[in-house]
Amino acid sequence: QAQLVESGGGLVHPGGSLTLSCAASGLDLNYYSVAWFRQAPGKEREGVACINFSEDSTYYDDSVKGRFTISRDKDKKTVTLQMDSLKPEDTAVYYCAAEEFGSGVGWREWGEYDYWGQGTQVTVTV
Repeated sequence: QAQLVESGGGLVHPGGSLTLSCAASGLDLNYYSVAWFRQAPGKEREGVACINFSEDSTYYDDSVKGRFTISRDKDKKTVTLQMDSLKPEDTAVYYCAAEEFGSGVGWREWGEYDYWGQGTQVTVTV
């Protein structure tokens, strides 16, 4: 059965950096658009960033523009979210999600995605 696995979460001080990685078993991520979502306690899950299938176009929520970078390694078939200048409000469980042949249109819609990972905790605290 196909599944996504996130890695790279942890605890960091404000201003620090973390790199999250999304890998897959049972499917080739190179044929999927991949998005990162996050969910903080008591809040709805929100889209953070997306990289589409065809052109590797990228999309970001305004709250992370200029601080986060999503990228794809086609050889390793992984998608990475580089998070810099982290803030306490970035604290959340981060999930990767994959949509086969996704264009990126509607990337914030949960229902667009075929597969979800289990999530990795990111905590930004003094």
